[in-house]
Parts: sequence; structure tokens; C-alpha cells
Amino acid sequence: MKLKTLGVVVVAAAGLTLTSSGGAVAVDNEALTADLDTILADPALNGADVGLVVRDANTGDVVYTRTSARRQQIASNMKLLTTTAALDLLGPDFKWKTELLSSGTRNGATLQGDLVLRGTGDPTMSRSRYAALATTLKNSGVTKISGSLVLDGTAFDAQPYGSGWAWDDEPFSYSAETSALTLSPDAKFSAGTVLVRVKPGAAAGAPVIATSEPENDVVHVVSTATTGSGGVSVERDHGSNVIRVSGSTNVETVALATVKDPTALVSSVFRNALRDNGIEFTGDVRRAAAPAGAAVLASDQSQTLAQLLTPLMKDSNNMLAEVLVKSAGKSFTNGVNQLSTKWSGLGVDPNGVEVFDGSGMSRLDQFSPDALASILIKAKTKPWFSTWQATLPVAGVDGTLVNRMKNTPAAGNVKAKTGSLSGVSALSGYVRTAAGRDLVFSLVQNNVLLFNSPKSIEDRVAVRLASDGGTVAAQPQVQSVPQQRKVPAQERTDVPAKERFDVECSWIGTC
Repeated sequence: MKLKTLGVVVVAAAGLTLTSSGGAVAVDNEALTADLDTILADPALNGADVGLVVRDANTGDVVYTRTSARRQQIASNMKLLTTTAALDLLGPDFKWKTELLSSGTRNGATLQGDLVLRGTGDPTMSRSRYAALATTLKNSGVTKISGSLVLDGTAFDAQPYGSGWAWDDEPFSYSAETSALTLSPDAKFSAGTVLVRVKPGAAAGAPVIATSEPENDVVHVVSTATTGSGGVSVERDHGSNVIRVSGSTNVETVALATVKDPTALVSSVFRNALRDNGIEFTGDVRRAAAPAGAAVLASDQSQTLAQLLTPLMKDSNNMLAEVLVKSAGKSFTNGVNQLSTKWSGLGVDPNGVEVFDGSGMSRLDQFSPDALASILIKAKTKPWFSTWQATLPVAGVDGTLVNRMKNTPAAGNVKAKTGSLSGVSALSGYVRTAAGRDLVFSLVQNNVLLFNSPKSIEDRVAVRLASDGGTVAAQPQVQSVPQQRKVPAQERTDVPAKERFDVECSWIGTC
């Protein structure tokens, strides 16, 4: 990717006094500044790189800042930029189409010529919707195709992953390939995956029955799992479509696994749909662009971009975010460049940040808390703001914040985007204080050790902001969860899923 000249994002405000700790004190907020300084002095953050900024949501005045201009990895907080820029560039009513086309001719019930299945990246396409396209073709009177089935995924380039993604995340549903022809097997639109269903055998010790859904001839499930207690593991081999199931279970279990080449999966599923509709297909399968002037025989249209933002933001869906990037410009590089034309209108200097994807999974992304706070403030001036704000997770209520900050002044109040990677945690959003003041905040933590809990730091900051001006204790405590190990000499152990901070809870089903 072409490297941009790095600049510095600067937020200026009058009437501020820098403290020795790096905080900025508003005239009447010394108590808040002291409490935030205390929270960020937690020993768990020794050696970590932490930036925090709090601003008035209406005036933009800085209430507190601590190393907030420094660029860091921000994980899924990148989705704040991707979604707002996409709303400006593509528009809230943008939709994706999936079509059947042909330049062939009809001879009775026979389509003489190629049948083209063309996708534009709709991440919500399912087996049933591909089947509906085949049904529409059948209802038009076609029962035989004498040409090839042509798969047209040219709306996107062939690069499946963003630059700087970790190769060992490849098997997991939050790190699937981005493709113009894809499929989601679940209601959360986990594009580029299949559902692996594991059923126990008839007796203890018997082999389990493991299958993939939807039915296809691309994925191969290899199981060594047996019937019993202990739990099962489902993981795809690197670079292949072999999915291995191991361990043991005595209850039916389902898990998502990514697919190598989602277009191949779509091809298999659609060929099954043709067969189920009694349409004889005699040609071969190939990949190419639809011929110019080909007639549309059947069409499917997605929900709007504005509607898609709810699962994208609430569940922190990476694949939906990457579809926005490629829809903006076909490739990750050009898509980011196209979206960047809208960044200045969101208070972001394109020369002051580095962005390589839409989800924040890239370790090459560099963004500051100041820039995130600017997005939150500028978004309030947009015609789509109320729709977009409603897609943010709400503390103690839904999304990736459903289990956080319950029974605190932040519950039902804080609307914010979470961010999680190994060593990285972030929370940025909106909060109304007990005194009725609307604030935006962005807290980004890098180089956080695995056996500490950065989410508790975020929760303490958010609760303190929500409490400001009220009678709640100045430094509300949120329980910290120790993780993995306490000293380097100890052997590393698996972290219980519900205690992990290196992934979004929605990615592993613990929300």
C-alpha cells in the first residue's frame, strides 16, 4: 500500500491547564481530572501506552486529555470511521445486488448459453436467497442450461484479507475472506463462513456426527471427536477447506468456521439450488465477468446500508466493515482511499493517520483518541446521526456492552464502540453526566498485558463520566478480572472465554 506522510492530529481548546500527569483541567472540573488521573494510574497500566480524551459533545471543548494525540492501534474502534465515512460516501440507502444474467437465447425450456451469477458483495446472502434466485429462474420456464455457470465476482479484487492481518486468525469467523460472491449461514451475517454442527453419538465414547451447513462439496469436515464431556474444538486447517473437529461432547454443539474461497462455496450452494429446482445444468463452471449487455433473469437486493449498520456495530462484525471498504473502491487500498475523501468532514486529517482496512484488524492501522473524538463530534452534525448513533452498543443493554457497567450510572446511558485485539483495548462514544452534560470520550490502551483487564479501566472511566455532577462516589469501582498468568515464570494457561479481552465478546459468543 502506498504510504502517506504522517502528520499530527491536534485538538486546541482555550482555557486549559496541563497537569504534570498529562491531564487537561477545565476551569470547574479539577475533581473529575483528579479521578481520571487516579484511574489511569492503576498499576495494571504500568508500561502500557494509554490515551484518553473527553470533550463536550456540543461545543467540542476539551474536558480532559492525556496523550490523546498519540497514534495507536485502535482495533474495532476503526469501525467508527468506516461506517461514518461510508454513510457520507455511499449513502444510508445504498444496497447490494445479486443477479442472474445471460446473453444466451431461449429454446423452449432450455437456456442456450451461459448463466451468470453476479455478486456485488452482499454479506447477508444466504442459502435460501440463492435458492430463491434459482426458483425465479424455474418459474420463468427454464428447466435446462446448456452453457456454463459463470461466477462473476469482479466487483471486488482477489485480495481476501486486509494488509497486516494475523495469519493465525484465519480459521475464525471474525477473520473471514472478503468476496463479492459470499454467503452467511447465520442471522448475524457471518459472511464467508459455514456452520459446523456436532451431534453426540448414541453412547459414551461413540464418534460424534459432524456436518457443515449449508450443504456443499467444498468444505470437508474431519472429526476425531467422541461422545462425552469436555467440549469440542472446531478449526480449519491453514490454507485449506479441511475443518477439524476434536474433543468430546454429549450435547449438540454448533460453531462457525471460515471458508477458503467463499465464491467456491457459493458455486456449490447455487448448483444445489438449481438441482433442487429441477433445473438440469450440463455445462462447466468458470469465473469471469458477465458479458456486456447480458439480460437480467433474476435479481436479489439487500437491506440498506443504514439497516446493516446495526449488526455491524452492535456485534462488531468485521466482515460487514470490510464489505463497506471494497464497495467503496473494489480493493482495500482504493476503498480506503475513496472513503478518505470524506474524512476531513469528520474531523480527521487524512495525512495524520494510517488506515489499511475497515474493521481495525490490521496491526498497521494507526489512529489517535483525538481523531476518534472528532468523529463522534462531527457525526452529530450529519443528517444520518440519529440512525447511526442507535447502532452503537449500549452499556448493560445490548451488543458488545451488554454485560458491562450494569447497575451503574453508565447503564443505558453510555453508547460506545468497543475494540479488542491482543494487547489492545479501546472504548469510544457518548455519555450524559449526572449534571446533564453531553460528553464524548475516547480511551485507547496499547501494550496491555494479557493477565490484566483493560475493560475494567474503560468501565471505571465511563462510569465516572456518567456520575459527574451527581452524588455517586468519585471513583466507582468495577471488578477487575485477572487473566492467564500472574508472573512470567508461571506456565501459560487458557483464559476462560468469558474473561478474554483480546477478542470482542460477540466473536466468541460470550456477550
